[in-house]
Amino acid sequence: MAQDPILILQMQRMGDLILSFPLMLWLQRLHPGRPVWVAAERGFYEPLMPLSPGVTYFPWEGVHVLKRHQYKLVINLSIRQRAARLAGELDADAVLGPALEKGLGRVHGSWQLYRAALVGNNRHNRLHWADLNALDCVPLARMRATRFDPPRPPDRSKPQVGLFLGASDPAKRPDAAFWAGLLRELVRRDIRPVLFGGPAEKQLARETRERFGKPVPDFCARLPLSKLARGLNACSLLITPDTGPMHLAAWTGCRTLNLSMGNVSPHETGPYQPGHLVLRADMPCAEGCWECSRQRLHCHEAFTPEAVAYVAARAVRGLSLSGAPQGLALYETGRDRTGLFRLSRLDAPDNADDLTGSFWKSFFGWRLGLWGNRPAQAALEQLRSAAPGTCASLAETLPQAVTVFTRELGGKRSPGREPSRHATPGSLPAGEQRDNTPCSRGSLWQDGPRELAPFTGLAELALQNSDFSAECWTTQVGHLEALGELLARC
Repeated sequence: MAQDPILILQMQRMGDLILSFPLMLWLQRLHPGRPVWVAAERGFYEPLMPLSPGVTYFPWEGVHVLKRHQYKLVINLSIRQRAARLAGELDADAVLGPALEKGLGRVHGSWQLYRAALVGNNRHNRLHWADLNALDCVPLARMRATRFDPPRPPDRSKPQVGLFLGASDPAKRPDAAFWAGLLRELVRRDIRPVLFGGPAEKQLARETRERFGKPVPDFCARLPLSKLARGLNACSLLITPDTGPMHLAAWTGCRTLNLSMGNVSPHETGPYQPGHLVLRADMPCAEGCWECSRQRLHCHEAFTPEAVAYVAARAVRGLSLSGAPQGLALYETGRDRTGLFRLSRLDAPDNADDLTGSFWKSFFGWRLGLWGNRPAQAALEQLRSAAPGTCASLAETLPQAVTVFTRELGGKRSPGREPSRHATPGSLPAGEQRDNTPCSRGSLWQDGPRELAPFTGLAELALQNSDFSAECWTTQVGHLEALGELLARC
């Protein structure tokens, strides 16, 4: 008898689809013989099929076919309303992710809810999208046992470096003046540059070539997606903003140097496989922002052609990468002891922001069932030792959180009230288009201390998601008590 399939709904762009590949592999290994289906945009999945795990793809225009089947599990990784509506309509034993049910939005799965709570609140998040895709349905032991091949060694004698010029938002990529300057710096270091991009990058490539003033191979809009991987993999290194082709290169073994600028977080959407490089501006606001609130993009100013060429030249020639140019922080992708994605800083010890992020990762991993309390205790001790002032600030703000919790628990949103119909977690994000997605925020998050925003943000959304049920209030109060016991160590 045929087994009911597992269905993944992925309506996002190329990068999000590629970041779903590990989940597809894990599901196939956990459920041998059970079909894994993926509903995705035809324009993205068709050219990627030769590189994709062996799943069955369905185009979104054919979703009526999907409604005829029963499913073991539906996993909605999309932010769009029609994906949530479809997830709520399908006949499935279980659903994970956003779903519209009887007109109300729900997010199923503790980790899918965690990701939804990152809207406007992701500064200290240290969990990657590819891991969050899987944590509700793939055992951590399985993820930890997975080994991804490292990037291919570069050709040190005749290094060729690709430059992918574009990104979905101009704030997330350099301009033509930077790219032209980088071309000059690479040529000066006897490195052959090649330009890559899609149709949207044709004008940017033209301006870059004009500013450079010399011939340079330009494949912008000349390589269909089905052939782009071959072109990228002819390079010893790909220098790229946070964009889909970066994930394509990483998945196929080409080492990437990610220029992480603008309102992206490399902890969430950086190259997922180990051994890739990430450059980020070494400034407080660049340590995590959902959207820029300043008058100009100060984080772009740290990226100079000379600095990027210096790192690229050392990478392709196998030289030490223990230092980064002034104004930049250099990271390498890898795994932590639990098997989850981690960015390791190569040019300096972890700072207070890094250590705070590690603490919250350990805390939520404990409270959401991945491990016991010892990792959280160890992470807090590291923070207390290296940044006692930051640790003390966390502890000092706990009474404010308790006050807000007590007021809300005894007030208008106490258990047994009418369902909260203003909350729409079914439309919350799970991918690239997160920037324009609204998120309802309530008093726990708005009135609570900024230092504890990772906790209050998740508690707020969890309560909305459960219509402020007594059971959920009990759970959130338990998390608060556990946090208080930890912070007493500060």
